Amino acid sequence: MLGEVISAVKKGNWKALFASFIYFDHSFSIWLLLGALGPFIAEELGLSGAQKGFMVAIPVIAAAILRINFGHMFQFINGKYIAVMGIFLSLVPHAYIVLRGFEVSYEDLLWMGVFLGVAGASFAIALPMAGSNYPKEVQGLVLGLAAAGNIGAVLDGILFPPIAKRIGWEHTFVLSSVLLLIALLFVLLWAKDNTKKTEGNKLYPVFAFFSTLAFMCFIALGFYKGWFGISGHGGKLLIPILGAGFAILLMPTSFKKVFLERDTWVLMLAYSVTFGGFVGMSSYIAMLLRDIYEVSKIEAGILMSLFAFTGAMIRPLGGHIADKVSGATALIYFLGGIALVNLLFSFFVPPLLLGILMFLALYIFYGLGNGAIFQLVPHRWPYQTGLMTGIIGAAGGIGGFYLPTVNGIVFETTGKYSLAFALFGGIALLCLVIVKLLHAKWMEWAHVRYDYEKEKLVGIDPKSGRVIMEIAS
Repeated sequence: MLGEVISAVKKGNWKALFASFIYFDHSFSIWLLLGALGPFIAEELGLSGAQKGFMVAIPVIAAAILRINFGHMFQFINGKYIAVMGIFLSLVPHAYIVLRGFEVSYEDLLWMGVFLGVAGASFAIALPMAGSNYPKEVQGLVLGLAAAGNIGAVLDGILFPPIAKRIGWEHTFVLSSVLLLIALLFVLLWAKDNTKKTEGNKLYPVFAFFSTLAFMCFIALGFYKGWFGISGHGGKLLIPILGAGFAILLMPTSFKKVFLERDTWVLMLAYSVTFGGFVGMSSYIAMLLRDIYEVSKIEAGILMSLFAFTGAMIRPLGGHIADKVSGATALIYFLGGIALVNLLFSFFVPPLLLGILMFLALYIFYGLGNGAIFQLVPHRWPYQTGLMTGIIGAAGGIGGFYLPTVNGIVFETTGKYSLAFALFGGIALLCLVIVKLLHAKWMEWAHVRYDYEKEKLVGIDPKSGRVIMEIAS
C-alpha cells in the first residue's frame, strides 16, 4: 500500500497536494474547535443538552451550506484565491474574542460558529484543487490523501482540552489561530489550481457567498431567539433547509440542473451518512462520552482524537479500495458497517472498553465510505467536479448538523441516546438498499478509467458499453 501511495504521489505535483492537505487539515481543526472546547464552554455557561448540540452543530451546517457557494466560486475563480479568502474569514471569531476582552456570550458563539463553518467549507476547494494536479487513474487515492485532512480533528481532542484547562477556553480559542496562519503560508507558497474554469461573471459567485454567509448568521441567531415566531427545536431543525435553499437559489440556472439527476441525490444521501456521521459525531462525541460514561473532559478529548484519527487516516484506504473495485461496490459494504454499529448501540449501552471498540469500528466505516464516495464524483461528473464536490460536501455537512442536534434533543428528552442511534442506523440501512438497487447501472461508469499507456478508456466492453471488471483489476 505504501509503495502505491508513493507511486501515485509522484504522478503529479506533490507540493500542491501537500498545500491542499495542510489547508484542509488546519481548517478542519478550527471548524470543530467548539466540539473540543464544548465541555468547558458548557460548564462555564451552564448549557442544556439541546444548547450544547445546537452550538456544535452550527459550524457544521454553516460549512455544509457554504460548500455550495465555494463549489460555485471554484467553477469560475482560482481555488488558491478562494482558500486565502476563506482563511481570513475563519480568523474573524478569533479577532472578535480579543476585541471583546475574552468575554463572549452563547449568542456570540452561534454567529461565530458560522464563520468557523467557512473553515469547514475548505473541503470544496482543497479536494478539487489537489485532484487537478493528478491524472484520473489515481484520483481515488489522491483525493483520499487530501481529504485525510480530517485528521485535523485529532489536534482538537489532544491539544486543546489540556490547554483550555490551564489557560481557559477563550484564550485557547484565540491561540488556535496559529494553525490558520500556518495553512495560509503553505497555500500562498505551494497551492496550485489547474482546473479549467467556466467563462462568465466572476463577481456574482462572490456576492452569492457573502449573501449566504450573512443569511446563515441571521437565521442561526433568529431561530435560537425566536425572531420568526417558531420557537423550540422545530425552528433549529429548519436551518439546513432554509440555508441550502437560499444558497441554491443564488446558483446559476445551468448549475441547478444537477439537482434533476437521481445520482446527485443518492450520493448526497450517502455522504450525509458517511461524512455527516464522521463530522457530526466528532463535534459531539466528547459530550456524549461524558453523558454516557462520565469520563473526564481530558479523557473525552483524547478519545475524540483517537476516533477522529482513525476515521481520517482510513479514508485514503477507502479511496484506494474504490479504485480497485469501484466506489459503487465498496460503498455497499461500508454503509452496511455503519448501519450495523449504530443499530447495536441502539439496543444496549456497552461497557466503556467495548464501547470504544464499537466507536472505532464506526469511524473506520465512516472513513472508508468517505473515500469511496469521492472516488465516484470525478467519474460521474468529470467536468463539474468542483461544483459537485461542493454540493455533495454540503449534504455531508447537513448530515453532520442533524446528528449532534438530534442527539442533544433526544438526550434532553429521554435521558439516553438509543433512539438517536436507531434513527441514524435506519437511514444508513435505507441508503444501502438504494445503492444496491442502482449498483448495476452505476457500474457502467463507476469503474471506467483512462490507461495512459494505451491512451484510451479501459474497463468497458465496446459492444455492450458495460464494464468488464477484469480489464480494470
